[in-house]
Amino acid sequence: MQKANRGIVTALSAIGIAQGLKIFGHKRLTGRWDWRPAFQTGGMPSSHSAGVSSLATYVAAKNGSSSIETALAVVFGIIVMYDAQGIRRHTGEIAKLVNDIDADIEVLSGHFPGLGHVKKEEELKELLGHQPEEVAYGALLGIILGFISAKTETE
Repeated sequence: MQKANRGIVTALSAIGIAQGLKIFGHKRLTGRWDWRPAFQTGGMPSSHSAGVSSLATYVAAKNGSSSIETALAVVFGIIVMYDAQGIRRHTGEIAKLVNDIDADIEVLSGHFPGLGHVKKEEELKELLGHQPEEVAYGALLGIILGFISAKTETE
C-alpha cells in the first residue's frame, strides 16, 4: 500500500486548521459562535498563506534549502501570498464600492422615479483577500506546522 504524500497532507492540514481558527476569531470579535467563517475566504489567519508556507517549510526541512523542490515551493508560496493580500484584497474593496453605489442609486431612485434602478438581488462578495497581517499570521502558522510535520514524520 502506498503512503500518502506527506507534503500534500501537511499543506491541506494547515489550510484546514487556519480555516478552523477563523471560527474562534469570529467568536472573539462578535461574541457569538458561527461556523460560516470556516467556509469563507478572507479573514484571520490566511489559510492560503498557511498552506503554501507549511508546504515550503516541509519541503525545505526534508530536501534542504538549496533543492529545486524548495525553490518551487517558496516561489509558488510568495506568489500566492502576494495575490492574497494584494489583488484579491483590492478586488474585495472594489466590490464594496460597487455595493455601496448600488445602495446609493436605490435611494436616489426613490427620489427620482424616472431613474429606473433595479436593485441587484445579491451583493458582490466583499471579503475576498487578506490584510498583510492576516497573511503574516497564516505564514507563521504554516511555518510552525511545516516544521512539526517534517520533524514528526517516520521514515
